[in-house]
Parts: sequence; structure tokens; C-alpha cells
Amino acid sequence: MGNVLTIAEHRKGELRKVSFELIGAGKEIAEKIGGTVETVLIGSNVEGLAEKLGHAGAQKVYVVEHDELAQYSAEGYTKAISDITAQVKPAVILIGASALGKDLTGRLAATLGVGAASDSTAIEVDADNRLLVTRPMYAGRVLAKIAFNNDPQVVSIRPNTFKALPEDTSLKADVEKVAVEPGTIRAKVKEIIEKAAGKKELTEADVVVAGGRGLKGPENFKMLDELAEQLDAAVGASRAVVDAGWIEHDQQVGQTGKVVSPKLYIAAGISGAIQHLAGMMSSKVIVAINKDADAPIFKIADYGVVDDLFKVVPLLKDEIEKMK
Repeated sequence: MGNVLTIAEHRKGELRKVSFELIGAGKEIAEKIGGTVETVLIGSNVEGLAEKLGHAGAQKVYVVEHDELAQYSAEGYTKAISDITAQVKPAVILIGASALGKDLTGRLAATLGVGAASDSTAIEVDADNRLLVTRPMYAGRVLAKIAFNNDPQVVSIRPNTFKALPEDTSLKADVEKVAVEPGTIRAKVKEIIEKAAGKKELTEADVVVAGGRGLKGPENFKMLDELAEQLDAAVGASRAVVDAGWIEHDQQVGQTGKVVSPKLYIAAGISGAIQHLAGMMSSKVIVAINKDADAPIFKIADYGVVDDLFKVVPLLKDEIEKMK
């Protein structure tokens, strides 16, 4: 028996979607092991966000506020979370497999002297109330099942893998302010510069529209931008077009880019090299548009259109407009 501790993420005064997904996953685990879901919220002037975590299902929120933690710091966050872990002794710690989480998970596990399962896509609870975690390996060619020898069981979860619980304003979390000294922070984030205001974050989007070399040139990404706007989607790309300078690197999907798990992934003019598939094959529904019937992308696509994307995408846009 033990509790589940989730790590909340926030940016610009707003909680990130993955924070709510972690609570949803934590709730499933807690019900099976007979525990509760608790959340750690770290930052500066962030106590006001605790109420939303309660509405999402967190039963207790530990709020750590310090000026040195206004921006994310691997050293500061690890110190705060490890101090709270020593105090509350959770059975499980859940972290989002976001840029922040990928940086934090290994350091936290090493500090606690335990193992970690990163970028996980499924979690089971065995007969002994221990976790059995599934995570892709070798560019998605293998699914490994990971078991833990000791607590806390540290798991980072791929965004969009678990569902957040419906918001319930009648739910209230017990909020406890925790005084933690972040210790010596040798590397500090001074400023975060966003290149495109309002651009949807790839890893948190429910729909992703991605383009490859079949677009023939950077000017044709405008067509995908318009489709993405209709679908409230993020725009992604294959490595080939990023290397060609057609689109920014932060929009690359794949083994050397970002890993996404949207409800819908539309691949336009992407052949489907294994490095790209590794970044999107866990999408719930995959639609491929490619004039090459032998393109590898069709092997994993739920729906495939063998035709010229310059004919198909405008027709798709027109149909979506009619539906609206």
C-alpha cells in the first residue's frame, strides 16, 4: 500500500496538460494499490494553481515556493522532490516525459537510489501491487516491460498517453506549503524565448499535421498550416525537411526530434523512415497521404490515401470547411 506522487508542470502561470494526465494515471494506479494521489507543485507564486490540481483529482498538493525556483532547475527540482519523498514516502512517482521530465527523471531516480522507466506508454499493476511498465525501445521496434525492485517506482509517462479526469470543481485538494531550500543551483534558466507566439506545442496537441519531402518546398507548408488551423492542430515535420531548412527543428517528429502521441496524426508526403515512425507510431489514429503506394508509412497507418498530396490536402480542407 502506498500513495502516488505526481509532478506538476506549468508555464506562464498556467498548468500544462500533462499535469492533469499524470493525475488521471495516478488515480488509476492508486485505486489498485489502495493509496491516494498527491501532487508536487514547484515554482514561485504558484500556490494559486493548486486549486486546479484539486479539481483534476489530486487529493493533496505540496506547494514549494522559492524565488530560485521561478524557472525550472534540474538541481532545484530534484532537491525539492527528494526532500518531500523522504517525508511522505510514496510508492510511485509519476513525471511527464516532456522536455522538463526527460531532464528530471534520471537525476531524481539517481538521487533517490532507485531505477526509472522513461517515456512509458502503458502501466499495469500486478497481483503484488507492483508496477509493470511498458516503454518503447530501439526506435519503437521493441516494447519492453519494466518491473521495479524497490520504492519509489519512478516513471515518466509520454504525454497524451493517459486521459485527464473531467474537471470537478466540487473536489478540493488538501494544500500543504513545504519549505525547501533548493541548495546550490549551478545552472539557471534566465529566460525562455518563444519563436512563434501561439504556436501549438507538438507533444501536447490532440491533432498533429506533419509534412515531409513530398511537399517539394518550404513555401508549401502554408497549406499544412491552414489545415492545422482548421483542426486546432500542431504542425510537425520529418527530419529531412528540417535538415533542408524548410521548418524549425522544434517541429521535428522522430527519434532525434519530438515524440508525439496525438489522437490523430496526419502525415502528408512523409515516406515513413524508421526514425520518423519512432516519434509518432503511438498515435491513436494515423492517416497517411503519399503517392508512393510502397511507402513504409502505410504499414502503420490506420487510413492511407495513395495520391498526390497537392490534390488531397485541398480537398480535405474543403470538406472540413463544409463540416464546420
